[in-house]
Amino acid sequence: MNPVAALKAKIRDIPDFPKPGILFKDITPLVKDPASLRLAVHHLLHPFLGRDITAVAGMEARGFIFGSLVAWELGVGFVPLRKPGKLPYNVQSVSYDLEYGSASLEAHIDAVGPGDKVLLIDDLLATGGTAQASCGLIESLGAEVVALGFVVELEALCGRERLAGYPVHSLLKF
Repeated sequence: MNPVAALKAKIRDIPDFPKPGILFKDITPLVKDPASLRLAVHHLLHPFLGRDITAVAGMEARGFIFGSLVAWELGVGFVPLRKPGKLPYNVQSVSYDLEYGSASLEAHIDAVGPGDKVLLIDDLLATGGTAQASCGLIESLGAEVVALGFVVELEALCGRERLAGYPVHSLLKF
């Protein structure tokens, strides 16, 4: 079996979560298996090797898992994009709509700045709202978003369209 196809088998479907009508793609079986986690991180970061990346940012919460591991492998720092009220220093905020509600993200005002080239990493690309807002947040701090990487992409939700103009890499497509 193709190694990336084997990773797809590690994604568990949870119907009606977090609300009726949503089919949640659960990554916990993948992250609990060390070989699968290592393989996923390897394939997630591979397109970005040799790129001029100065930081990796990840969206709360599952983006922290993959984002921090990608940052470590690339030898750059990690920037957490957090839910409101979680960061202790001065923050920049962005609010956005989700496929099942609304949300906000924050980053410290000194997390990145002019000259920084940021790779955004998250576990899932659905409608693209979180990713689009995260790009705006990073750019509002003066940094450049060089690309986005996702473990899972739900192609039917067309999130990639909201990210036009940014290079997007998805490891597993459903």
